[in-house]
Amino acid sequence: MDPSHRRVQLAARPWTSWLSGWFQALGAAGLRPLLAALLLGLLAPGPAWAFLPPGNAVTDPAAILRDALPIESADLQKLQHLLEGTSDDLRAKRWGALAGSVRRSQGQLGTRGTAITASLPPADRDESVAALSAVAEQLQAMASAAEQQDRDGFLNARRTALATIGDLEALLVGPFPFEIPVEFADLPRLLGRATVELTTTKGVLTAVVDGYNAPLTGGAFVDLVQRGFYDNLPFNRAEDFYVLQTGDPVGAAKGFVDPNTKAERQVPLEIRVPGQADPFYNQTFEDLGLFKGTPVLPFATKGTLGWAHSDEALNDGSSQFFLFLFEAELTPAGLNLIDGRYAAFGYVVDGFDVLQELSADDGIVKARVIDGSENLQAHG
Repeated sequence: MDPSHRRVQLAARPWTSWLSGWFQALGAAGLRPLLAALLLGLLAPGPAWAFLPPGNAVTDPAAILRDALPIESADLQKLQHLLEGTSDDLRAKRWGALAGSVRRSQGQLGTRGTAITASLPPADRDESVAALSAVAEQLQAMASAAEQQDRDGFLNARRTALATIGDLEALLVGPFPFEIPVEFADLPRLLGRATVELTTTKGVLTAVVDGYNAPLTGGAFVDLVQRGFYDNLPFNRAEDFYVLQTGDPVGAAKGFVDPNTKAERQVPLEIRVPGQADPFYNQTFEDLGLFKGTPVLPFATKGTLGWAHSDEALNDGSSQFFLFLFEAELTPAGLNLIDGRYAAFGYVVDGFDVLQELSADDGIVKARVIDGSENLQAHG
């Protein structure tokens, strides 16, 4: 393959190729955390304590997607976070603490349930009453599971309750939350979310693409999926614990060539930061002075979808994307050298066993949009 073909890609990390073997070998000796800490200290500036991975980083894709919704609902989000916050106690089998967390969640629902219902659009209030009733039943199931020290029962009840809460939060999303700059008017945009099914040579991955926080990146991706652009493309890069990358087209082009303009379509670097109304375009966190910033869509979990660009420019990504292979010690959430340098635009939510098996010998057989196609607009 012509080396220029590979130009638009996630910037090379030359240490990952040989380091993966070391990392596996050192795991048996219990030295992975030490190696990760040393690497982080060598590869980033600042005091040593700044490189320890944050202990409370959210790494569940469903939780990240819930938090990324453009809504303000303190009551509902407090209930969500109370349930999500039980993870540490569940891992440590602190059943008394879990029972206490469930009681606090039940109290939150009991005292604020009416306010939660009132905050939803009138047309959805009957649905919300039924949904909150279902959450109350799941909280009771969690309480019973905590009393019986039934881990699987607790997890299943919590998963169902959080899914229902996420559905309620989605009802609160109003009009698209910001204006996309007019300079990008010719680019497709995803004004909401879409679900994409990626059939690979090893099985099926399901991913949610988040246009609320990455509308141009998500729009370019979903548009290419609908065009069949990714069908039968191999992974053109694979590095253990790091990335699987595809989207390099057959032929001389480095990305997607628009059949109407005959020119390569290029997508700007697009990153949204908590507390900011709009995404930043073509600026890294380093450019912005946000050395400890965390994007709304972080590279914090296995299967994060990232948009590739070259080492030379931030705005020359066209079609190549990568699946981030999260490794908690080597690429820790909140401190992975990718956040703020590349745009995340969605998350794999199903098919993690398949993702685990994919390698450079594999590829995408077919990609298709299975939900949310109505949120794609061809241009501004």
